[in-house]
Amino acid sequence: MTAHRRLRDALVAAGAVPASHIPEESTGRGDLLEVAGAELVEGPDLTVHPLEAAATPAAVAFLDGIERWLVTCYDGVIPIVRGFVAAAIRRRAATRRMATALEATREFLVAPVPLLRPGVRAALEASGIDVIDVSDKAEQAAQPGRALEAARRAVENARVALEKTLAERHAAGLGPEEWLVVDGVLSESAALSRHPRALGVIKSHAAQYFEGDALTRALTVPDQHRSSVFRPRGRARHEVYSWYLRLWPWEGNDLLFGLVRVEARAHADTVAAASRVSGWLARERAPLATPDRRWDRLLYPMHDVETYLRARAPRDLVPPTASRLPLALPRRAS
Repeated sequence: MTAHRRLRDALVAAGAVPASHIPEESTGRGDLLEVAGAELVEGPDLTVHPLEAAATPAAVAFLDGIERWLVTCYDGVIPIVRGFVAAAIRRRAATRRMATALEATREFLVAPVPLLRPGVRAALEASGIDVIDVSDKAEQAAQPGRALEAARRAVENARVALEKTLAERHAAGLGPEEWLVVDGVLSESAALSRHPRALGVIKSHAAQYFEGDALTRALTVPDQHRSSVFRPRGRARHEVYSWYLRLWPWEGNDLLFGLVRVEARAHADTVAAASRVSGWLARERAPLATPDRRWDRLLYPMHDVETYLRARAPRDLVPPTASRLPLALPRRAS
């Protein structure tokens, strides 16, 4: 019997009600939800640039992570969540095959601990499993919906922290010709944002950095083209340069189809290399990252990392494919 199964039995014995609900998988790190603002660093106006044909670096490492969480019990209406996060760096060098360079996992529980009944709290504390208390992060945490949202954010933050730790560790030992490509932003890390061969690839576009005609040009970048380089403004902790890159034609699909945003070091060399770097990044779209629904924005090596991590995730945290309907419905009285 696993530690989590023993804990669940102890929680139920203390009065909690068992549950088994796996929320939908996160699609990745969220972005800003407002116009963040930008300062152009390549020309006076935002324009479109063709990509340059360039050789892919001899060695490239790709970082990605996954998160899973399961509502395992309710103490009254208060959810107790089991969380699992994992991250890995897979490296491609002379053999052109992906090999794992670094990986890490973390399992934990999430709950507004002070709101639990004494017996349930005692069972939680006696389990020896790491517990993240979200009582100070969830306004009116006794509301199950808000407690679940606080738990989701706690799991996401744990994944981001794990990814950051692995990325910084690997970046510190990068060879002179090796690059590190991160799924997500660089601007949360001082070490990554300053590294000359680190790139962040962002698939979500909740943040908009331009308005008016400039916004139109940014979001309608044609296939195999990029936008001018700009300095993002907003919540970024560390300064980076950024640009939009179109991996697939969007006409006939959706405005954001095949569109990613790239982050790199805030340096003149980044501007000079943007078209060349974008050229080899665009080739990483093949083979297709299907059946993932994000295939148009998901670089295939990132898909490889996620596939690797999913294969090693705990089986009881994999969303079920079968219906949650009861196996047999009660018969009507005749």
